[in-house]
Parts: sequence; C-alpha cells; structure tokens
Amino acid sequence: MFLAEVLGTVVTPVQIPVLDGERLLIVRPLTPDGRRTGKTRVALDRASAGTGDRVLVVDEGNSARGILQDPKAPVKCVILGVVDYVDTETRVYDHRRPRAGKASK
Repeated sequence: MFLAEVLGTVVTPVQIPVLDGERLLIVRPLTPDGRRTGKTRVALDRASAGTGDRVLVVDEGNSARGILQDPKAPVKCVILGVVDYVDTETRVYDHRRPRAGKASK
C-alpha cells in the first residue's frame, strides 16, 4: 500500500466488461511529506477520489481482484481511501488547509 496524489482521470472508449462503470484515475506515489516518488500508475477508484486528493492505494493484484470479486480481473492498483491528514512528528499534510494557489471551499 502507498500514499499517492490523484493527477487526473483516464477515459477509455473500449474496456473489458469487469471494468464497466468503474472509474480509473492516474496516481503519483508520494512520501508522507508530499515529495514525489516512484512512477505514476492507473488505479481503480473505490473511494470517490478527485484530482488533487491524497489517497491510499493498494498495489497488489490479488487484493485488487478480491475487491472486484473476480479472480481473473486484470487490475493491480485500487484506491481504497481519501487521506484526511498525515502525521509524522508533526502534521505534514491536512486536506482541510488550503494549498498555495488554491482557493478554499
């Protein structure tokens, strides 16, 4: 499992039946303090995440297939939750705080 930031949505005109109705998002792995790490991935969204959200991603095929309840589903990454905040020795991320250049809701 890893922490990631949602970069955007993947749209495909044709896909396999097990993915019909599922949202696919591009995610970029992050360190707890928000630094980019690793390569981007496409993940199935099961947490109603949106662009800019920090999320928890499971990156293991058997877990992903178990979530879909299909042992042959060609899925490896699934977004399991949207992160509220990250604490290490101090709070390093809090989705409730406006980010620089972003208007608060």
